[in-house]
Amino acid sequence: MTALSGGHLATDFASGSVPAMLPFFAAKFDLSYTLTAVLMLAALASSSLTQPLFGLWSDKRGALWLLPAGIALAGAGIGLAAIAPTYALLVPIVFFTGLGVAAFHPEGAKFAVFASGRKRASGMSLFNIGGNTGYALGPIIVTPLVVWLGLGVGGVLASIPVLIGAVVVLTALPHLSRLQPVAVPGRRVTEARDDVRAMVILGGVIGLRSVAWFGLLTFVPLWVVSLGNSEADGNRLLSLMLLAGAAGTLLLGPTADRFGLRRTLLVAQAVLTPMILVFVLVGGVVGAVALMAVGICVVGTFGLTMVLSQMYLPQHVGMASGLSVGLAMGLGGVAAVALGGLADAVDLRTALICCAFAPLLGVVLCFFLPAPNVAGPVATAPSSAYPLLD
Repeated sequence: MTALSGGHLATDFASGSVPAMLPFFAAKFDLSYTLTAVLMLAALASSSLTQPLFGLWSDKRGALWLLPAGIALAGAGIGLAAIAPTYALLVPIVFFTGLGVAAFHPEGAKFAVFASGRKRASGMSLFNIGGNTGYALGPIIVTPLVVWLGLGVGGVLASIPVLIGAVVVLTALPHLSRLQPVAVPGRRVTEARDDVRAMVILGGVIGLRSVAWFGLLTFVPLWVVSLGNSEADGNRLLSLMLLAGAAGTLLLGPTADRFGLRRTLLVAQAVLTPMILVFVLVGGVVGAVALMAVGICVVGTFGLTMVLSQMYLPQHVGMASGLSVGLAMGLGGVAAVALGGLADAVDLRTALICCAFAPLLGVVLCFFLPAPNVAGPVATAPSSAYPLLD
């Protein structure tokens, strides 16, 4: 789990560096809100479109080599993006960075399940704490490097620890290859059946959550700049949100193991809209605290939705992981571009208020999520262990 979480940290550090660099890319190439959001879409679309395919590959053939290869591609991508001479070249480089992120996650999540034993929500939280911490460290480390050394040198230096992470995970592959799934005693693999309808409903919850989340990731730094502050101030607030989310991962995983995955997801989803509105309309210290609450409720539930997706599609664990993460990235990227267009047409404040209301629909969908039918090689507990209302 340490190796998997560490690899997740390196991968998502590269992923988190992209939104941290957006204000600097916007200044370098004189980008509008829409063109800035296209960069986020390029990174997220490559992950969303290809991650389920990597997951299918993982389910059918197994591909442990994707773990170090994905990390290495993501690390090389942010270094090359930092020195891209034109916007036309920058977009495809950011796209290939997303491919590295897509390659790592399904295989990494599958083996995190194997390493988690019977406490899957807690185990997945340990896996995700690496990724969430890495994503939070992206703006914390990249911003001062770029401010101090410039976009080119600072971005290249930021890619080095990611490449080192790829080497470390490569050395751990022999041990990871010996991990085996944990089965429920007395149940056969053939008893586990995919629940496609439940996965579709869960996909709706994930997508609506992502509209708000990736809107904030893209525009929080730019919102702070629009209020008269610096790019560094914006990235510090972004880092605060992401660090709170990393803490939320450790909090909500054990909470879900105790009170239920669906119940925990429902409560966290319900908190999002009022907290985003407080951030935009109130601001200041109160707004910063509200943004931290958003980070806890969004990032803290990433692991929960991944576990639920694996339980709804127990015959295709890698595919489930790819859909859970990839769907969030793809819909979030499309939403970011749409919100960027709205910000250009009206103003950024209106765009942020609009993105706040998407999670309310997700709250409704949460009531329709069925109890997962747990069986087979990824099962760790009977479905009754995950109640919504009982």
